[in-house]
Amino acid sequence: MSRYRRDHSAGSTWFFTVVTYRRRPILCEEPLRVALRDAIAAVRAERPFTIDAWVLLPDHLHCLWTLPEGDADFSMRWMLIKRAVSLACRADFHRDDWLTAAQRRRGESSLWQRRFWEHRIRDGADFAHHADYLHFNPVKHGLTANVADWPYSTFHRYAQNGIYPPDWGGIADTDGEWGES
Repeated sequence: MSRYRRDHSAGSTWFFTVVTYRRRPILCEEPLRVALRDAIAAVRAERPFTIDAWVLLPDHLHCLWTLPEGDADFSMRWMLIKRAVSLACRADFHRDDWLTAAQRRRGESSLWQRRFWEHRIRDGADFAHHADYLHFNPVKHGLTANVADWPYSTFHRYAQNGIYPPDWGGIADTDGEWGES
């Protein structure tokens, strides 16, 4: 078994990817969005962090968070958020038939993949790259033709604050990468 090690640099900014179980396309449904918003507010009240950027897609989300000085416990925050959403949405979205006996014994949910992916932001250029990546993600996945048309994103806040022009969106390059338009 591999021994996965996470970077625990206190007070850092992090890029996260969190995915639904079996990539189920349910995150943009209103009950889940409300439960996610409520869970984040509750966790932030007890364990503060700043949401620097965010995009919610049907089967995953990306975000940039900054934790307070001296604090590196993003794992506990994600565990609390995912648990609260799973409990709030259990009646509508839980699929017990998808879980193994071991997963049921551990009380796991059929809403989220067990783990998440994280990357510690190293500098301003790394932050800008990841903010661009997450804001462009709805276009990359074919959910909308223009970044501004996707409602579940901090792009609108960035455009309002002059970080992006309102028509920023990107184009698909021939090698599958993305870039500004």
